[in-house]
Amino acid sequence: MNRRTFLQAAAAPAALPQSAGRKRNIVFILVDDHRYDALGCAGHPWLKTPHIDRLAANGAHFQNSFVTTSLCSPSRASILTGLYMHAHKVEDNFSPLDPKLPTFSQVLQKEGYRTGFFGKWHMGGDSDEPRAGWDHWFSFFGQGQYENPPVNENGQRRVEKGNITDILTEQACQFIDKNSNRPFCLYLSHKGVHFPFEPAARHKKLYAGEPIPRPSTIWSNDERNKQLPDWVQKRRYTRHGVEGLFGQVISFEDAYRDYMRCLVAIDESVGRVTAQLEAKGLLNDTLIVYMGDNGYMWGEHGMVDKRTMHEPSMRVPMVAHCPSLIPKGVKPAEMVLNLDITPTFLDVAGVRDVPKMHGRSFLPVVTGRAANWRKDFVYEYEWERDYPYTPTITGIRTERYSLMQTVGVWDIDELYDIQKDPEQKNNLLSPLRFGYMRGRPIENIKDPALKATVAGLQKRLAEILRETGGDPRRAAEAIPGWEAAR
Repeated sequence: MNRRTFLQAAAAPAALPQSAGRKRNIVFILVDDHRYDALGCAGHPWLKTPHIDRLAANGAHFQNSFVTTSLCSPSRASILTGLYMHAHKVEDNFSPLDPKLPTFSQVLQKEGYRTGFFGKWHMGGDSDEPRAGWDHWFSFFGQGQYENPPVNENGQRRVEKGNITDILTEQACQFIDKNSNRPFCLYLSHKGVHFPFEPAARHKKLYAGEPIPRPSTIWSNDERNKQLPDWVQKRRYTRHGVEGLFGQVISFEDAYRDYMRCLVAIDESVGRVTAQLEAKGLLNDTLIVYMGDNGYMWGEHGMVDKRTMHEPSMRVPMVAHCPSLIPKGVKPAEMVLNLDITPTFLDVAGVRDVPKMHGRSFLPVVTGRAANWRKDFVYEYEWERDYPYTPTITGIRTERYSLMQTVGVWDIDELYDIQKDPEQKNNLLSPLRFGYMRGRPIENIKDPALKATVAGLQKRLAEILRETGGDPRRAAEAIPGWEAAR
């Protein structure tokens, strides 16, 4: 079997048995800007998330879960379609998702599922109108607001009183109650924990005395700066850096605590939804998937926010729970992506006619049946005029290396050996400086072993782009005969 045949076969469902002749329910909980280690079960020093921890303890807690674009709308489009950004074309937070692209909700609707969407849509934020594939729609314009939000329920607009996390949770629980007698797919898409972080009134003083953890790479000095591209050093002083933090309207300490306080309401929401499923006798046969739409940096390399390919930006928490399907307490080490959500849901539903996707069902991973699982994936981000401090990025993440290459800036790229250097302190490409270079960076690498490593990564990056309909030129491979092109 060649690689192309394998990729096509990988999307095929596993033909899982259904419990008592009924298709399993699906509950997908997506949390905005939730970084991978901001959970009690992920080892946070003082944040308490007992309800999410319970799901992880009784299901699967993925140890290496990533997004392929660390930005809200592109990541959400990948979640819904199973496609890379270069295929679905949602490259920023303003572009709508092409309604012709099949999403998991549209497919499940045709399979007899009752589908409900609650929360932040964001792909084409100038409209809050119901989108295709949803029997019940409860959303808002763009980012929405934390308190007393304007909402759109099935085309009817009104203002809801209260906190948005609680409002969305109540609506989701009502949907479960009304549809408990048939298969349903519930997508609970929280606004939290997006900036500006506004915790519910009951949590505003929580964690007031707790110390704020700071990563070792937050500090700036000459030795540290030698490892970093110029754009990373400069971003430090923008609203997406520790010196210009969010336009300097809040301190680092207050912002961090409010972020965690918002997560407490999210955890309570998970508890309420889980309790509703239990009350209806549905918890055992319902697949619950909890994840973040992208990671979030809290001082790493002097930055906050996301968008970059650094580990805290693209790593996300992911938990899957379904006692009749997933063994208790498994912690898969395989790389699982936002691309895998749609194929997983279609697998659970037993869908046979699966649209073409770049992701794979992760059920074989959690049930111990994974074979030939992915060893690498592409990361991509397109420069945004509204936030110009982060350049266009195309990179590849393997089980060992992270290669981040930028487009259109006069700067060094970044290569890290994640196994030896998980905090990404030693940029293996830092000796390269562009002042007098010509040709591509790889053509200026003197060390033969390093040059071979970069060449191999670029070759693989080009292969994945080519196979998935992307532009292989983004891989920046060396060009034979470049020295003669004077």
